[in-house]
Amino acid sequence: MISVEDLKVEFGVKPLFHDVSFVINERDRIALVGKNGAGKTTLLKILCGMQKPTSGRVAVPHDTTIGYLPQVMVLQDDTTVREEARKAFAHNMELKARIDRMERELGERTDYESPEYNALVARFTQEHDRYLMMGAGNYEAEVERTLTGLGFLRTDLERPTAEFSGGWRMRIELAKILLQRPDVLLLDEPTNHLDIESIQWLEQFLATSPGAVVLVSHDRAFINNVTNRTLEITCGQVVDYKVPYNQYVVLRQERREQQLRAYENQQKEIADIKEFIERFRYKPTKAVQVQSRIKQLAKIVPIEVDEVDTSAMHLKFPPCLRSGDFPIICDEVRKDYGSHTVFENVTLTIKRGEKVAFVGKNGEGKTTLVKCIMGEIPFDGMLKIGHNVQIGYFAQNQAQLLNGELTVYDTIDYVAKGDIRLRINDILGAFMFGGENSEKKVKVLSGGERSRLAIIRLLLEPVNLLILDEPTNHLDMPSKDVLKEAIKAFDGTAIIVSHDREFLDGLVDKVYEFGGGKVREHLGGIYDFLRSRKLESLDQLGTLSPQAAPATTPTATPAAPSANKLNYADRREQQKRIRKAEKDVKACEARIEKMEQRISELDTLLCTPEGAADMVLVTEYTDIKKALDEEVAQWEKLAEILEELQKE
Repeated sequence: MISVEDLKVEFGVKPLFHDVSFVINERDRIALVGKNGAGKTTLLKILCGMQKPTSGRVAVPHDTTIGYLPQVMVLQDDTTVREEARKAFAHNMELKARIDRMERELGERTDYESPEYNALVARFTQEHDRYLMMGAGNYEAEVERTLTGLGFLRTDLERPTAEFSGGWRMRIELAKILLQRPDVLLLDEPTNHLDIESIQWLEQFLATSPGAVVLVSHDRAFINNVTNRTLEITCGQVVDYKVPYNQYVVLRQERREQQLRAYENQQKEIADIKEFIERFRYKPTKAVQVQSRIKQLAKIVPIEVDEVDTSAMHLKFPPCLRSGDFPIICDEVRKDYGSHTVFENVTLTIKRGEKVAFVGKNGEGKTTLVKCIMGEIPFDGMLKIGHNVQIGYFAQNQAQLLNGELTVYDTIDYVAKGDIRLRINDILGAFMFGGENSEKKVKVLSGGERSRLAIIRLLLEPVNLLILDEPTNHLDMPSKDVLKEAIKAFDGTAIIVSHDREFLDGLVDKVYEFGGGKVREHLGGIYDFLRSRKLESLDQLGTLSPQAAPATTPTATPAAPSANKLNYADRREQQKRIRKAEKDVKACEARIEKMEQRISELDTLLCTPEGAADMVLVTEYTDIKKALDEEVAQWEKLAEILEELQKE
């Protein structure tokens, strides 16, 4: 379908890659892998025509369609979710509009015997048949099925896209691309904004898709379940492994060992030649042989060896104080935002040394409960932090709190203690900060690089309760392996909010599922939970609505009798106070929504190198976060006043 020949890309003195040739065939499921900066995103942009190579060509047949999902997109916020997804069928809708126009014209005209009328009938029949063959009449059902598969509720489909975070809007863009059914799908980190259920749905969708797929992802389970071929960008070349990712890992190790042997033999040959030249350089009788050796040395093409795989490196947390037997105890914890109940009746106990996962769709309260544990937001119920608990918290905005004036090395050196200071360069290399990168100032790092640095910093601090909120979003596979091994060897307790099944597999021994305003405990690992979830999903769907339904009824019944005790004038004055309180609450909610929207926009900007280095944006982000906390506190006071008034 797509043929790539002798591709070369240069951004500086050294080419990013060169002499790249391969073919993408129908039904290929290709994983594009390589270290960060190797050129994976660049190659995807070249394949879809967004970027031109320095030399070489990409041949795409005229009738082949390509869909490309980049990591970052400029998103529009002027429609509802459903209307935005319908844009995938713009061609079909144009065809439908033409058919409707022709149908109206046929109904209005009376020259039934004229050649023009017959030509219009023929054209209408042809276009109508084409419309039916495309199955375009069913696109509404397909839009709904795709959006719900990616995690949207049916009630979300009529909401404006502006109400959703950047991650959810990226899901809409992914839905549009999938709905277009292109011949070749190019996906750059498609799972970054998806939860486990949505990732599984996407896996099934791609498995049944008739076209070819080329994807970049650091989600090992996703790659293993989807792909059957692996293209690796390494040492400026693209190596084609016609095997799935798991088999590629084995073959790559064998190939690297062969490279090392060839490299060592070549280095020995070069050393022998140089020794001969130096020994006989000034002997006239050996002049011919010396010149021959010099020419031989000049013709040798150096063998490049793949970058060293640091995933085998082990990193341990420093010793920490022993915490109490139960670091976290929740009893009937509830959190509401206005009339919306995020969760209720949360009762759980996390024991010392346990590694647990918080999973569930986005927006179901995982991060909210973490913030309750951290004491960042108020809640109802009892939540107890155990004796001697020292919390190490990695939030998704944690990276913005790093000192921008320090270098990468100094940031880690500041918290490293004892022998670990001798291994700082090795640790930084394991998280892609090797060589000159360690001397960069934090303020010039991208959002993803700052996140990785914040994780390293956390790994070196003496804590006994780790709380990690989506820690793997900006890590490649070797770095994730280092982090996973460190958490497994950690003596303390860990709470991990993540959708990365491969990362959680073998790491956690208990799973808390968030959904429908409830938190359910599942004993066992992540795959035990997924197996049980499939068996229980129908029963759970049946039990969710009865549990949720009564929540609104108790508040409504006491209001009427108490109001009847008041006389007419008092009731009128009471209603006036209630309306004012409701107005104040709504105004406060509008301000909170506006601030949260701006924070979401700043999150997107701060994830770019330019944005991360812009201190004006960083200052604005900090100020808005502080103002948001104050506004939420004010909202809680107003909501309490309104609740008291409604009870009178």
